Amino acid sequence: MIRLRLKEVLHEKRISQSKLSRIADVSMSTIQEMYHNPYHDAVLSTLDRIAKALKVNISDLYEVLPDETEAP
Repeated sequence: MIRLRLKEVLHEKRISQSKLSRIADVSMSTIQEMYHNPYHDAVLSTLDRIAKALKVNISDLYEVLPDETEAP
């Protein structure tokens, strides 16, 4: 399972959702959905635009979690 880390990265960078929307040229509604729903199914090209705008690697925007159905 993939979890978006947008909220954490924005807090670290001290950038608002509205500023990110402008500099990444991504709709505010998409930014809000990704911010409030870390399990949102984000489009790779959108993540790429956000990563470039925040000057981070795209891999910094998400983390891979083990699936709940996987046996230990």
